[in-house]
Amino acid sequence: TDFENKDKIVEYLDTYNDGLENRDDIVVYTDLAATISSLTGGIMGGITMVLVAFAGTSLIVSLIMICIITYTSVLERTKEIGILKALGARKKDITRVFDAETCILGVFSGTLGIIIAYLLTFPINAVIYSVTELSNVASLKWEHAVILILISTILTMAGGHIPARMASKKDAVEALRTE
Repeated sequence: TDFENKDKIVEYLDTYNDGLENRDDIVVYTDLAATISSLTGGIMGGITMVLVAFAGTSLIVSLIMICIITYTSVLERTKEIGILKALGARKKDITRVFDAETCILGVFSGTLGIIIAYLLTFPINAVIYSVTELSNVASLKWEHAVILILISTILTMAGGHIPARMASKKDAVEALRTE
């Protein structure tokens, strides 16, 4: 009638079969519920691995895009870099300017992503409930939200650090000659 009773029956049969040596006395049974559960567990594991692979690929692509956008920002602000260097800014000061910008971008983009994900849980839960009558399937815990914002910030800073280092190595005189 339910899984608890099924587990009790399986446990009883296993205990009964433990001491028997005669094959005619052993009770042979098939636990279809366990078989189906293991099959669906395997399928869900496979689907999870595929989704993780897609997510990893998208993170790598976004990291490259952040690097390109930060590099474009460095190229467009070459004169500003030259002025900062002429005023006495050190290499690490220039790097810190661009690193601070990418950090702010990472925090705000991560926060925006969390807000959008949280707002999407309401229609997703409504659709799932109308189809399966399961309530509150999609949820977002605050611990996970903080971790996702940290990951967003770290990845954005990692993607923007190389162009920031390139900006810090520009010669002041050459940078002021541009434009």
